[in-house]
Parts: sequence; C-alpha cells; structure tokens
Amino acid sequence: MNASVSTQQTDPKSRPRTLKLLLAAVIYALVLAVVLVLLSGRVDWLMAWGLAIVMGITTGVTILFAPADREFIEERTRIKADVKSWDKPLGVILSVAPFAVFIVAGLDMRYSWSSPVAAAVQVGALVIVLVAQLGYAWAIASNKFFARFVRIQKERGHTVVSSGPYRFVRHPGYATGLLTILAAALALGSLWALIPGGLVVLLGILRTALEDRTLQNELPGYKEYARRVRYRLLPGVW
Repeated sequence: MNASVSTQQTDPKSRPRTLKLLLAAVIYALVLAVVLVLLSGRVDWLMAWGLAIVMGITTGVTILFAPADREFIEERTRIKADVKSWDKPLGVILSVAPFAVFIVAGLDMRYSWSSPVAAAVQVGALVIVLVAQLGYAWAIASNKFFARFVRIQKERGHTVVSSGPYRFVRHPGYATGLLTILAAALALGSLWALIPGGLVVLLGILRTALEDRTLQNELPGYKEYARRVRYRLLPGVW
C-alpha cells in the first residue's frame, strides 16, 4: 500500500526478530531449491539453484532494509479487523499462487513439456528477477505502511508517499512482484509455467485496481498524488 515515509523508531526487540526473519529467508531459499530439485528429479538443475540463491539473497535484503518497528512487522504478519473484505481471499490467493509457477516449472523440467528456452534468455530472466526483487525491497524500505492486506491504517497516521519508487508508479510493490513471477518462469526455462504466472499477473492487476480505488476514495491526498503520478504499474501503459 502507498503511504508516507516517517522517521523510524527501532523497537528494542527488532534485532532478534530480524535475525529470525533472515533465518526464514535462508530456509525459504533452501525449501525452494529442494522443491524444484524433487519435482524435476534433477540435482544438477543450475537455474533452480540460481533462482533459489537470488530469491534468498533479495529476501534477506528486503528484511534488512524494511522498517524495523513492531507496528510494521505486525502489519505484515497479521490480518487486522478492518482489512477490506474483498482483499482477504484475494490477498491469501496471491500469497500462495506464485508457488504454482515453481511446481509447473519443476514438472516441466522432469517431463520436457516445453520447447527448450535459450540459456541466454534464462540468464537474462534471472537478472530481471534480481533487479525486480531489489526494486521490491526499495518499495518496502520507502514505505513504513507497506501492508500485506489492503486497509487504511488510520491509527498509524496513514498518509501518501511520493518518494523512492513511488515517484514513478503508484504501486511499485505489485509491479516488481508481478514482473518477478513471469521472469522466474523463463529463468527456469518453462513456457508452461507462464500460464499460472499469467493468471497471477491478472489477479495482481485486479488487486491493484481495487486497492487504487480504495486509496483514492479513502486516503486523503491520494487523488492529488494520482494526478501527479499517472500510472499504477507500468509507466506509459497503465
């Protein structure tokens, strides 16, 4: 969600929490690698290991540069009572649906469903994953109100952000996240994985539109911001 950046007050308990989250990032990377290896039956699948390493590193970067206060962590890990009713199922679906890309890609590698994807394309796509995920980390670092679910955080003084990547598009978190999904499918050399990836993108676009409408209707100053920054996800397109 879009909101302003304010001075961060570090919670004294934030360092232990950060270490736990960094450990979770390492575990996530290992689990991703193991899942891809098991599904494909290929321990020597270099792009699977490469993707897992990139995702682990960028997840760690995101955690390190994210606001460290307790309220932000709670906003990212709990469903609050005033979350928009339409976003509860949509947010959950978009949290788990990307794994369908990895599942299909792993099976594609095992059964050779797709035509071969050039190594240069796979490496280029992996670079895009890296850049997109660093952009995602930038969006979170710029926005202490970056929420997991859509709601107006009145008790936290929710205001509009126009700094960082929010200077270019209104929803950089969605833009970089959706780009990651499509690029990950190509990095793993799976054209079939673009199908669930495309479905995730469509759901992400729907959620972006619904969230943007909510912000315009309920967040003071957002309409003026939207007039300055015209595009939601892709500059010059939408």
